[in-house]
Amino acid sequence: MRRGLAKQHIRVIAVDDGAFTRRSRTAPLVAVVVSLPDRVEGVHVGRVTVDGSDATDRMLALLAGSPHLPGARALLLDGISYGGFNLVDLSRLNRELRIPVVAVTRRAPDYDAIRFALAKYFPGELRRRYRLVRAQRLFQVRTPGAPILAACVGATQEEVRRLLAKASIVGYWPEPLRLAHLIARAIGTSASRQGSQR
Repeated sequence: MRRGLAKQHIRVIAVDDGAFTRRSRTAPLVAVVVSLPDRVEGVHVGRVTVDGSDATDRMLALLAGSPHLPGARALLLDGISYGGFNLVDLSRLNRELRIPVVAVTRRAPDYDAIRFALAKYFPGELRRRYRLVRAQRLFQVRTPGAPILAACVGATQEEVRRLLAKASIVGYWPEPLRLAHLIARAIGTSASRQGSQR
């Protein structure tokens, strides 16, 4: 990533999920390809199983055939939980996509509460799921506003801080993730409205 950070424009891919209801079987999954700071090069849309265990597979399927993957310098994620408690394996994404993977979050997780919820709803998968939750150590990233937390595989903390500074235009949140969130939310809201009108 170091050479990419030296360039004026760097291509990153950001993934976020959209809204879903208690009765939903899947949630929208959106990948936005951005040439930093703000040029959108592509959008990919898929689905992820609510509270399932296919988030990593679905992201790989979404990105594997993308013409935008070559030249991408990093994958940005809004946390590691998609479609509820469908957890992402950052190391596997890094290994199979061969680019650094960075997950960011606004606040520190309550690990005790997460473990309690996993034990309650997924007792047979508690160890596997909780291992993903604690797989990478979070570190603080200073921003012009509130600090955020990040975990990464395939890049140094300093490289991640430089990348997030390049990716943030207004405020503290990376612009590619903001765009992915807006699109995923619009898809989720539209699907909910269509379902309620049937």
